[in-house]
Amino acid sequence: MPSKFPLLNERVYAPYKIAALVEILAEQGIAAVDSLRGSGIDADSLDDPSVLTSVRQYAAVCKNAMTLSKDPATPFKVGARLHLSAYGMYGYALMSCLSLRDYFKLGVKYHRLATPTLTIEWTEYPDKAVWTFPDAFISSPSRELREFLIEQQFTQHVTHLQDVAGRSCPPMKACFSYPAPAHADIYPEYLGCPCHFEQEQCELIYDSAILEHKPQLAHRHSAALLQETCDRLIGQAKTSVGASGEVYQVLMRTPGIFPSMEVVAHALKMTSRTLRRRLEAEETSFVAIVDDVRCSLATEYLKTTNMSTDDIAMLLGFSDAANFRRALKRWTGKGPGELRR
Repeated sequence: MPSKFPLLNERVYAPYKIAALVEILAEQGIAAVDSLRGSGIDADSLDDPSVLTSVRQYAAVCKNAMTLSKDPATPFKVGARLHLSAYGMYGYALMSCLSLRDYFKLGVKYHRLATPTLTIEWTEYPDKAVWTFPDAFISSPSRELREFLIEQQFTQHVTHLQDVAGRSCPPMKACFSYPAPAHADIYPEYLGCPCHFEQEQCELIYDSAILEHKPQLAHRHSAALLQETCDRLIGQAKTSVGASGEVYQVLMRTPGIFPSMEVVAHALKMTSRTLRRRLEAEETSFVAIVDDVRCSLATEYLKTTNMSTDDIAMLLGFSDAANFRRALKRWTGKGPGELRR
């Protein structure tokens, strides 16, 4: 299981959110060089498909926007401009979902691919579906920055659901945990619903009836392929983030050999107790990572080689093929033949 929080300085995201914000500020007469000041990004790199940026760099540009812009609608305008087509595989995976319920589920599952500044969760009730936004990824954000990020995130959600549904699909209501700001009248204009402040938590509430609706671009084959690609991208992100990423890298250096946690901890120049504590802080464990590595290797071997199931089982350290099949079913819900096809 991957860490819930990405590293703020990890440069793993395309700069589409930064580009949208810089574009909105440019329309207000603010030069890109000023919008990007202190972020470590230059204007020319925003159009370079090979450039990757971090959550912290995006936060730096948001802080510049808060200082430079006189328009309180700026975060709403950014959220309205960030259509799912800007999000690469993540966006297309969501647009090809077979139902809006799947869209809600996958929006959470793959959120770490989308330069996340807030955590998101959703819960289905008999009469409503609720998005909640419990935390900011940026440590101790100022009140102004957190509200800026919430305003943008809420508008993005409304924009994205409209992209997927193919029609306007506004929430029943939006709730905010902070007092109404001076520009509170802007909120319903962009969110399309009544907005309530000083609530228990930040929430977007939808009628649960929409969950059965079929997205306009729903396609079973495309959905399966794109979700598989997103799973692979999530896996690649795991190998570069935090203590869990370091463990992945150690294990992947010698595929088929699975050293103990004590051996891995020694390789990382720490005690096994420290490693366990760091992994727990990232909401994972050594056993979960070993299982994940075995699952990744098994899937790769089955899809890209002609090795027998017995040989793959032996390479992954299983005593026999039957144990391997049971583990594979537990990891993926599929047998070797299904994955190979």
